[in-house]
Amino acid sequence: MLRLPRWFGAVLLLLAVALPAWSTQRALLVGVSELVNQPQALWLQAPRNDVTLMREVLLKQGFGAAEITVLADGVSGAALPDAQRIHEALGRLLEQSKSGDFVLLYFSGHGTRLRDAGKRYQEPDGLAENFLARDVRGAVGTDAALAGGVRDVDFDGWVQAFLARNVFVWSVFDTCSATSMTRGAAGVPATAEGPQQDEVRWRGVRAAQLRSVAGEPPASTLAAPAARATARARYVAFFASESHQVTPELRLPRQGRNARPQGLLTWAVAEALQRRPATWRELFDGVLAVYPPVIDELAQRFPTRELPSPVAEGNLDAPLFENSAGALSTRPVWRAQRAGGVLTLAIGQLDGLVPQQPVRVLATLEDGTVRAAPAQLSQLGLGHAQVGLPDSLRALSASTLWRIAPLDEPSSLALRVLAEAPLPAGLSLEYPASIIATDARAQADVRWVDLGAAGQRLEVLSPDLGGANASVVITDAAAARRRLETLARLKWFGRLQALASGAQFDGFEARFEVWQGDRLVRGEAAQRADTGALPLRAGERAVLSVRNGSGQSLNLVIVGIDAGGTVRPVYPGDLGETNRFEQGTREQPAAKRFELPWFDAPGSRLLVLAAPAAAYSGPRLFGAGPQQDAISDFRVRGQLRAEEQRQVFAAMVRWSGGDAATAR
Repeated sequence: MLRLPRWFGAVLLLLAVALPAWSTQRALLVGVSELVNQPQALWLQAPRNDVTLMREVLLKQGFGAAEITVLADGVSGAALPDAQRIHEALGRLLEQSKSGDFVLLYFSGHGTRLRDAGKRYQEPDGLAENFLARDVRGAVGTDAALAGGVRDVDFDGWVQAFLARNVFVWSVFDTCSATSMTRGAAGVPATAEGPQQDEVRWRGVRAAQLRSVAGEPPASTLAAPAARATARARYVAFFASESHQVTPELRLPRQGRNARPQGLLTWAVAEALQRRPATWRELFDGVLAVYPPVIDELAQRFPTRELPSPVAEGNLDAPLFENSAGALSTRPVWRAQRAGGVLTLAIGQLDGLVPQQPVRVLATLEDGTVRAAPAQLSQLGLGHAQVGLPDSLRALSASTLWRIAPLDEPSSLALRVLAEAPLPAGLSLEYPASIIATDARAQADVRWVDLGAAGQRLEVLSPDLGGANASVVITDAAAARRRLETLARLKWFGRLQALASGAQFDGFEARFEVWQGDRLVRGEAAQRADTGALPLRAGERAVLSVRNGSGQSLNLVIVGIDAGGTVRPVYPGDLGETNRFEQGTREQPAAKRFELPWFDAPGSRLLVLAAPAAAYSGPRLFGAGPQQDAISDFRVRGQLRAEEQRQVFAAMVRWSGGDAATAR
């Protein structure tokens, strides 16, 4: 008999402890086809098929059958998806989840929006999103929670509860909020359209369409248990549409022999997973590649409908179906669209590209194989760019997914340091900001001087970074690193403002306001706030007021630097927030005020940058989004549609008189 050494058992025990064999993948799949207290004209057909398809997909991905909970009407063995059962299923899933686990929260059905005075965080358009459970009974009053609806704030609470347990959360919402329907739409839009054999149903109803029913109402609030606020490094979400759009269910695949009613997002996710994506970004890119032929057909059949633009948020570069906060790649990757021998991108100078920049072209085939080749930009504008297709990739099929990645940060945008001492280790910046050493004083932005035991002196040479000849002695390596990173970002912020200066954005307004208690003292357009609203006096505080009446949703970034040199993200405020600002009109603008408590001394700066987030646009954080350690964070909207020109708004508010503080 084979005898094993004594240490072999110990090694096996150590491996069992070290390997994440104890981690579990779980899923809650909720599909609501029938609203039993509502007219059958509002019922859907596909959610029961959606949860069935998602279960099949998850089993192929290695999920255990016992770890997939299904709540759906019309599905054998599934519990009915009423409000209380959804709440209980979420509670059981949370109780089962342990550190290192992975959870999918999937919802398919109707959504709506209504005013909810009990919600702590108010949306820019004043409306709260609700998912409709099977037993929804309609709104009670104007500002009440929806009986039988699951609110967005409750979903957020459940996500936070899972994150607090170190569980990775992927949320998928194949639903819509129908904001446009709540804004004066004439009549009641049809839920179903088209011939019976090829009917299209639209997910999203007006709250006014939901009727109240006599009897004991279902729970109106399904609040999650209290949990500590946790950064969303282990979080990704896919949404079928923007908050003002509806999303379809129809027979898929189109013209397929086994076609059946499916939600478009759900079907696209299932199709995209067949390409074996490595990250959530690659999965979402695959989802977007499925949309164009279906959307084109729907646009011809229903020309008056605003068709959906899918949205994703979170740590999209994390590995698929794993509990990891680390990104497989921290370098940006942008979707491209091929037309003949040219690849077109819906990003440009505002995203950190420069003329003739070297890039890498990535081509993903249907089986998941990725081929790559070097190239360089051939055309470049504020919001668009083109790349000639490398010869080695020209023969690839029309089903290929195309992406572009920069080879490096542009040296022309880098902070140039005249270094007389080694730069601090561990510098970390979001593209395109970077730091490079130079030996030419005339080209340097700052000077780094070694003072021996006394530390290092940082001298600001460029007036754009806080005034020439400003200097400070720094003895702490971490403080030195933060200061250089801040100056590098400040240089990029200045470049953004310069690129967008003189551009017009009709319907968008940003005002810098000065408040004292609950009284507005004075205000000025952000572009003129330097002279019209500053300085602040004793007892006054700074507020930024934003109004969007452009008729479009926005990519909006608001970020500041306080007098001590610390970067202060305002919108989005952290890793888990989207930078999409909601659609508004001149009659009913989407508006929000942002308190700026850190803007309290000379040297403070505030950058506001906004551009229309037209349907089918790409990532638009402008290199100015919030950072958290080395985790990359991206928000992506819809399938690509290149545009020759983009409206843009930019303003930099500077409190002068002490700008040298930026270097302190």
